[in-house]
Amino acid sequence: MQWNKVQLLVHGTTNDFNKQEVSINYPGIIIQKINRLENGKYFALDILIKASAKPGIVKINFKDGDKINTVEWPLNKRREGRGTKFAQGVTSSDLIYLLMPDRFSNGDYSNDKVAGMRDQSLNRDSIFTRHGGDMQGVINHLGYLQDLGVTTVWMTPVLENDMRNRTEHGYAFTNEYKIDPRLGGAEAYKNLSDSLHKRGMKLIQDAVYNHVGSENIFYLDPPVKDWVHHWDTYTNTTFKDQCLFDPYASAEDKKKMSDGWFTRQMPDMNESNPYVANFLIQHAIWCVEEFGIDGWRIDTYPYNDLDFMNHCNQALVNEYPKMTMFGETWVHGVPNQSYFCQNNYNIPFKSNLTATTDFQQLFYGITPAINDKFGWTDGVNKLYTTTAQDFVYKNPMNEVIFLDNHDLPRFYSVVGEDTSKYKMAFAWLMTFRGIPEMYYGSEILMTGFTNPDGNVRKDFMGGWKEDSLNKFTAAGRTDKENDLFNYIRTLANFRKNSSAIKTGKMMQYVPQDGLYVYFRYDAAQTVMCVMNTDEKERTIDIKKEFTERTTGFTKAKNVVTGTEEGSSFTIPAKKMFVLQLEK
Repeated sequence: MQWNKVQLLVHGTTNDFNKQEVSINYPGIIIQKINRLENGKYFALDILIKASAKPGIVKINFKDGDKINTVEWPLNKRREGRGTKFAQGVTSSDLIYLLMPDRFSNGDYSNDKVAGMRDQSLNRDSIFTRHGGDMQGVINHLGYLQDLGVTTVWMTPVLENDMRNRTEHGYAFTNEYKIDPRLGGAEAYKNLSDSLHKRGMKLIQDAVYNHVGSENIFYLDPPVKDWVHHWDTYTNTTFKDQCLFDPYASAEDKKKMSDGWFTRQMPDMNESNPYVANFLIQHAIWCVEEFGIDGWRIDTYPYNDLDFMNHCNQALVNEYPKMTMFGETWVHGVPNQSYFCQNNYNIPFKSNLTATTDFQQLFYGITPAINDKFGWTDGVNKLYTTTAQDFVYKNPMNEVIFLDNHDLPRFYSVVGEDTSKYKMAFAWLMTFRGIPEMYYGSEILMTGFTNPDGNVRKDFMGGWKEDSLNKFTAAGRTDKENDLFNYIRTLANFRKNSSAIKTGKMMQYVPQDGLYVYFRYDAAQTVMCVMNTDEKERTIDIKKEFTERTTGFTKAKNVVTGTEEGSSFTIPAKKMFVLQLEK
């Protein structure tokens, strides 16, 4: 591997552990430096792995007087198929499905509770406890997802989260090198990765660099005192991303934003410490290689040390050239969001992050377009205006667009459970620029607002053998749910085979009285997307309107209904047509 100098942390049980002598006798493995850390229980061993080294068990000897203790450290063969079978990257050709494994499906009841773990809750009647879902449950329903048109699965974190409560979400790691046994452990994670790849699908890992859980050993017994950021009194992050690029910001505000803790239960990692940085980067590379990860979603991106993130991102790309990473940027404003990814600004800090989760298209694009009345600066005009700012991104096609997620209100609730509005939103999601992501259960009209957050993290009915209804099947869904499911399925599978939408260009027209039209096109295909947010129907003649893109076409096929429209057609109020133009 390019990263062939490994810093290996070794933790002992005595305060003078690191006074011992250390040696390795293995062909191609050399200890370059022995770092005896300020916590006497830790060594940080700088090890060189030569290209000549063979896979096997490396024995590390610790000599304490006449006594020698030996630790076995596995040196594994590299996974085959880099860039083709794994580490493929997630692109605009994909459709991401975000799910919470604890709430999606329970495929293995034997791991619902694991002896010795702090959180022994198991109560599906409570939104604040564990429900028993796991990765075997995801494997069991990959056929369902593939049929729906999904190409990529993103799960909330699967690393061990051995906290005392609220462990269902997974964002407070307690052991980075252990997959949570309640989700099936490392074997289930590998099985899921292999099962996805056999189907031609991909796997995204949810990465958390910024913080850990307060039960993490590196917080309870840190290798060095500044492994996490310490304050004289508890200091929360300000959540003010603006100060990171504000030319008038104070150093104090910047420090609070970046070094303040996310919550009292989540100590903030000191990524400027070289030992911490090495640990996090090596762990990221190990995860890709060990589990066959294809893409990386990075939690709470703006709160990390951004120079460290550039270093970490580059290390992954150096090892896996097709690897893509998108960061959670829950901020407000296109300039704010674009600051954290590859952009066209001439500014001192330049991010190398592939893309972000596009909160701006959600907050200031599709939501007002669907919900608000059209006006000079309101309604669908906000969607148009937000999109017009794409010039700031190096590649806006990498932006991940979405309607909701595990931290936001369910979009069906946002639109007042208006199915017509909901269909418009999904037609936009499946045809717009970028990488679409949909949240589990959206296809069966799951509802909920985030007060509290557990309301948007309910179980997918049918994922547990005791469920009275199975929403994974048409028979278990209502007529309304099946109508919506089939609508999304049709659009998603059309998208899967549409070169214009997956990799083509985009052209948008200025909205007129609530009518918004954009095109996705390439040399082989032209798709016309017509969103009518007006209160009345509208008639369009492609021979007279939008001729820059419609010239040469005489008819249009409605992708959802399969019906053919002539050169002139009428679109009802509060509807969106996705039309493939034909000559």
